[in-house]
Amino acid sequence: MLKIGGKALSRKDIYQYFGSLQQIAGLRRFTYAEGKAKGLEAVECRSGSGLRFIILLDRGMDIGLCEYQGIPIAFRSAVGESSPSFFEAEGTEWLRNFGGGLLVTCGLTYLGSPDNDRGEELGLHGRISNIPAEEIALDSHWEGNECIFRVKGKVREAKTLFTNMVLQREITNRLGENRILIKDQIINEGAHKTPFMFLYHINIGYPLLEKGSQFCAPSLEVKPRDSIAAASFRDYAFYSNPIANYPDTVFYHNLKKDQKGWSKVALINKKRQLGLYVYYDGTYLPNFIQWKFLEDGHYVTGLEPSNCLVEGRSIEREKGTLFYLNPGESREIHIEIGLLTSVKAIEEIQSELKNF
Repeated sequence: MLKIGGKALSRKDIYQYFGSLQQIAGLRRFTYAEGKAKGLEAVECRSGSGLRFIILLDRGMDIGLCEYQGIPIAFRSAVGESSPSFFEAEGTEWLRNFGGGLLVTCGLTYLGSPDNDRGEELGLHGRISNIPAEEIALDSHWEGNECIFRVKGKVREAKTLFTNMVLQREITNRLGENRILIKDQIINEGAHKTPFMFLYHINIGYPLLEKGSQFCAPSLEVKPRDSIAAASFRDYAFYSNPIANYPDTVFYHNLKKDQKGWSKVALINKKRQLGLYVYYDGTYLPNFIQWKFLEDGHYVTGLEPSNCLVEGRSIEREKGTLFYLNPGESREIHIEIGLLTSVKAIEEIQSELKNF
């Protein structure tokens, strides 16, 4: 329920005080008009509580800008918003179209480091985040005193004679809430058994991320990806100020699950009384990846639930951990991204994760 000035507003109150709900919250579809983003279609969602985020319809229905009461939450790169027409699949050229943002989806048939898998050259992190959505629907409706904002669509990764994978995405926010609910269904609509690699790349920047910020998780085991990560393993949960030439640093976590089979992590900043949590169904996401890249001008951390690691598809195949979807087979995945906006909320989640 929406609160303004400490007063909880019912549906009746809102109709009394406001000529339009758009005065305080709602969905707004728009198109970018200049630069590399020209023509890019998007939806702005405002919850009324201070949460504002942009769904990039032409970028796999990922989430770009995200802020709370004017405070930036998501990392943004120098690339900014960019049309999928600028996507380059080779090697690390994916980064030329990586504007950051709260959520970048990686997959669907490959992700991770550039790779050669059975003679097929695969670039960084897959194609799905650079494919426009189709069958898009926006909806705002009341259920009692609760107003629900919802955006739905389909993103199809297809290659004639080879692949036909579909991501059906539904993003929901409720009036007065500081959380984003995502329901994804990934379906193999093709005729062939197809590799399925999937990762949520959730990117957090300054000021939520700064010296003293802490990563909290119910980790059963934490492993550094390589010698670079091993050198800073002792401090994997803590963050410094930006550092010149900071290396790409990755840690792999095996997380506990609750009775529902869900896992939860959080990044908290006690000094600013601000945090972000990720709560997700771990049924089809057995891995969690923590990315630290604290370089000057590229100051970001990634919280990344995944069904694979980020070494490349050939490595997953060699280890016997590569997932597939058979023709007609699907996976449904739920994830919740929420903000912590008080000392009490931060203390509660710290206690929860400690006793998960």
